[in-house]
Formats: sequence, structure tokens, C-alpha cells
Amino acid sequence: MARTAALPAVAILIIGYFASAALVGPNGLLALGGYKRELRVKSEELQRTQAMRDRLRHHAELLNPAKVDPDFGDELVRRSTGQVRPDEIIIPRN
Repeated sequence: MARTAALPAVAILIIGYFASAALVGPNGLLALGGYKRELRVKSEELQRTQAMRDRLRHHAELLNPAKVDPDFGDELVRRSTGQVRPDEIIIPRN
């Protein structure tokens, strides 16, 4: 009798193992909430990175050697030479 019940018992144990892995495993249904939370955090980080990239692209366009923006160039020179304070707003006269 034990021999006849051994094969179905092993099959039930294997099915149980895979069912429990599908529920509570690292890629199971219960991990779905963590993936959604991680996706939201990564999406916010992507938006911040894209905004920074757009700002840097705009600054690079202002410093294009063919047509440098004089106001932005003056601001960068004054800031790098220490002629401006952090709370100062630069308003060129030209």
C-alpha cells in the first residue's frame, strides 16, 4: 500500500512546491506590490533625471560657440571667478 501511495504523494509535494513558489517566491504574486512600488520610485527618478538633462541641454545650447548667449556667459564667468554671491541675482546692463 505504501508503494502505491508514494508516487501520488511525490506528485502532490512537487505541485505544492511550485504552487507555493508561485505565490511567495521572489517573482511570485506577493512580490507584485514591491515591483509596483519600485516602478513608481524609478519613474520619479527618471523624471528628475530627464528634467536635469533638459536643463543641461539648454545650458549647452546657450554656450554654443557659434552663438554664445552673452548674459549666460557673463553669469558663468562671474560665478566661476567668485564675483557673485549665492543670493545675488545677476541682471546685465546691456
